Amino acid sequence: MFVIRVSISGVFLYKSCISGALKFRFVIFFFVLIIISVDISIPVSFVDYYEELDLEIQLSTQRSLKMVAREFTVDLDKPLVFQVGHLGETYEEWVHQPIVSREGPRFFENDFMESLTRTVWWAIPSIWLPVVCYCVLKSVRMGHALPETALMVVGGVFIWTLLEYTLHRFLFHIKTKSYWGNTAHYLLHGCHHKHPMDGLRLVFPPAATAILLVPFWNMVAVFATPSITPALFGGGLLGYVMYDCTHYYLHHGQPANDVPKNLKKYHMNHHFRVQDKGFGITSALWDRVFGTLPPSTMAKKM
Repeated sequence: MFVIRVSISGVFLYKSCISGALKFRFVIFFFVLIIISVDISIPVSFVDYYEELDLEIQLSTQRSLKMVAREFTVDLDKPLVFQVGHLGETYEEWVHQPIVSREGPRFFENDFMESLTRTVWWAIPSIWLPVVCYCVLKSVRMGHALPETALMVVGGVFIWTLLEYTLHRFLFHIKTKSYWGNTAHYLLHGCHHKHPMDGLRLVFPPAATAILLVPFWNMVAVFATPSITPALFGGGLLGYVMYDCTHYYLHHGQPANDVPKNLKKYHMNHHFRVQDKGFGITSALWDRVFGTLPPSTMAKKM
């Protein structure tokens, strides 16, 4: 059993002057202690995990290729987006029978619309890390010292981990059956479960991310001061970049060390075995907190 224990503690130091005849400067310490002690226990090895998983992938792919809905059949040789809505209540079953292929399907007839659905993984850090740096520097220029700004960034990353879990569990895995509900879900996350190895549809398109960052900024601004908001927002954005790059690596990387190996196994379990559990990508923290760890045979094999 591999245990990761993270302890982060921080102190914000503020100074204020009290005018008076003695002209003394009193230092007032505003002490904020953040201690996050997290036990993230992920099994170091699963007995014959990959052999069993490979068999399950093959069976799932065969079921998916043969599946015919009662009233509608999806033609995988044609653009999919405007087909899946017709599946109705059978969409939930269809979308969770993955087809494992590195070549993804076509989504739209229109070439421009099709291009918007494809994103190379390295576009994410290339586009968003400069924004993170700008936000952090903005808080520094507004009067915050580097140590306290760094703590704000860490706080933003921590906020993102909860947001990551919440979005994945309650939005990405929402159950739909209407035409437009199925269509929207397929574009948002269903396509990833149907074609989990499609490398160009694994990270979130930057245009969509930019739109979602607006309400995220507004949410942070409600709870933070104007000078803290940029650093906290930048930390959240950094958390997102780490999440998307980690997610891509878990699908296409070949980890050599125990920690990434176990994260990969944990996430593949979500895709191919227990799809309504294990919503954490970068860690199992919130799955532990909210009781959504995969029940499983996994615990028996630890």
